[in-house]
Amino acid sequence: MSIINTGDIQKKAEQAIGACSGLARLEEIRIEYLGRQGLIAGLFAKIKELPGDERASFGSALNNLKKSLELLIEEKRGLLKKVEFDRRALDPSMPGVAVESGGIHILSKTIKEVCAIFTSMGFTVLEGPEIETEYNNFTGLNIPLEHPSRDAFDTFYLKPAIPFRAQARNQPPETSREKLLLRSHTSPVQIRAMKSLKPPLAVVVPGKVYRPDATDASHSFMFHQVEGFLVDENVRFSDLKGVLDAFVKRLFSSAGGEVRTRFRPHFFPFTEPSAEVDVSCIICKEHKKHCSVCGGKGWLEILGSGMIHPNVFRHVGYNHKKYSGFAFGMGIERIAMLKYRINDIRIFFENDLRFLKQF
Repeated sequence: MSIINTGDIQKKAEQAIGACSGLARLEEIRIEYLGRQGLIAGLFAKIKELPGDERASFGSALNNLKKSLELLIEEKRGLLKKVEFDRRALDPSMPGVAVESGGIHILSKTIKEVCAIFTSMGFTVLEGPEIETEYNNFTGLNIPLEHPSRDAFDTFYLKPAIPFRAQARNQPPETSREKLLLRSHTSPVQIRAMKSLKPPLAVVVPGKVYRPDATDASHSFMFHQVEGFLVDENVRFSDLKGVLDAFVKRLFSSAGGEVRTRFRPHFFPFTEPSAEVDVSCIICKEHKKHCSVCGGKGWLEILGSGMIHPNVFRHVGYNHKKYSGFAFGMGIERIAMLKYRINDIRIFFENDLRFLKQF
């Protein structure tokens, strides 16, 4: 084998590297000359074919050629990377691209705020299924069979029914098969919790509820509630008033000024005595005149409450002579509408970003 002129190889490689305009092409050149199957590796393999006195000098020349090409390729790679970086560099004179970020929905925000206030008082947050049994939704809560809320006009019933299983001591079956429904309030979780937990307990339950109401500015077939209840020995109505008064004042503290509450006698099958809770109008500050929110009354109804009925305790196996408790419930949409002065419930569910981004 005749000795190959490494200078010619160097010159040809330098021309190829100099003309290279991309990293991919540069890698092809590197493989062609310096790869395992490349030109220089092939020449190293043929050194053994040379006469003994020529091997050392040719091997040294190949090593120098290899180092030279490695250096040239590395320098070219750095240059090409800089060109690519400069091409992609930020031009501060170009208009920016807005970064879209998500946010918490106003209803989720209100639920979190309500639950946070109660958890700071020692309540625990629980959740329950939206598909419920008729027993948990009505019977266990002392709602009689003839109550109008059980009618199909007021409740979404589902098919198929499930075999009835008595869920309280000495509770006779109402029908041979129990009906399933979309819960009409979050109170069924009260039954579930008291059946699985022993007093003392203090619980709040946020969630969706369903009623076949015609949709308008103040009604929706699906909305959100927060149910709350506390059970222990010697729980009194004054405890209920203290908890709800503190809750309301913290919830509406951002409205400014003093917020007052009042309790009005009312009737709920699952509480006795029962009361509706009003808050002084956060818009007119009880000045009343021409207020479209409170209708000139100076008060706004925000939730229902009362002492848990003894029959409810019987259904869950609690000793109603030993334990007492209170319960309350509120509509989250109504709370949000009052707090943020929104006049149409439908806007909560329309996904209008112009509205949602305000909160």
